[in-house]
Amino acid sequence: MRRNERPDGDDVTTLHPAGELHGSRALRDVLQVAAGRLADAGVPDPQVDAELLLAHLRGLSRGEVQVGVIRGDELTADEVAAFDDLVARRAAREPLQHITGVAYFRHLELAVGPGVFVPRPETESVAQFAIDALRAAPVPEPIGVDLGTGSGAIALAMATEVPHARIHAAENSPYAFVWTKENARRIGADNLRLVFADLAVAFPELDGTVDVVISNPPYVPDDAVPRDPEVRLHDPHAALYGGPDGLDVVRELSHVGMRLLRPGGLLVIEHGELQGRAIRDLLTAAGWRAAATHPDLTLRDRTTTAIRP
Repeated sequence: MRRNERPDGDDVTTLHPAGELHGSRALRDVLQVAAGRLADAGVPDPQVDAELLLAHLRGLSRGEVQVGVIRGDELTADEVAAFDDLVARRAAREPLQHITGVAYFRHLELAVGPGVFVPRPETESVAQFAIDALRAAPVPEPIGVDLGTGSGAIALAMATEVPHARIHAAENSPYAFVWTKENARRIGADNLRLVFADLAVAFPELDGTVDVVISNPPYVPDDAVPRDPEVRLHDPHAALYGGPDGLDVVRELSHVGMRLLRPGGLLVIEHGELQGRAIRDLLTAAGWRAAATHPDLTLRDRTTTAIRP
């Protein structure tokens, strides 16, 4: 980037043909150029991502970056070059969370990276059903199980928001389980137990005693290609694809939920916005009671719950 002068004498900022962030030190100008590059690359929230990348680089919050813009802060040449590298990675549609190493989920700050599914904001509302059910359970130490926990987002939310509950979480990907253990270590929930196991056979010692079983399973049909490159190219395929109709793991969850839950216990499943009816029908046919589908904050069907008879 270089500085030119307009005929009226005001400075303007222009890009080199490659769009690189060279020369300028003004934080506002650098962010403007970065947001433009990200927008051209199709990044959904270019200004937000530009600010978060700069916050990551400087060890600040996004709010502190915005204050720096108002204050007229400048970047050093080394910071400009480092920021340019981060923006190039994001423009190539590497997930923001892989670049910063952090994903936020409810009140949690989670470590994430290659090999683990990045938790999404819409899953926060899915977790709420399990948290509410644990809080309402008429026992001193309700039991919650998260099957296919990935980063540990749902399990850690339950464990930290319902501290009198006992939470058990299973994951069968060795790549994801590294992140699960790291997040449990960092957050330090003493009431959370992690196991490396396939959800189909996990926790036989808990059969018939669990109050809530929750899962965000792979539910994308095998022949469906996710639109976003961040998902298509970077999320683990095992965490995305769920068979020809996307419901293979949901069928398994129905069997496992019947095994683990006590009568009256709650099953909570995240799914795609067009799968609610199929999942309700599947669960009802398997003997579950009161199968119901619930929208997320964008009013898209996101969660189906059912009660163990």
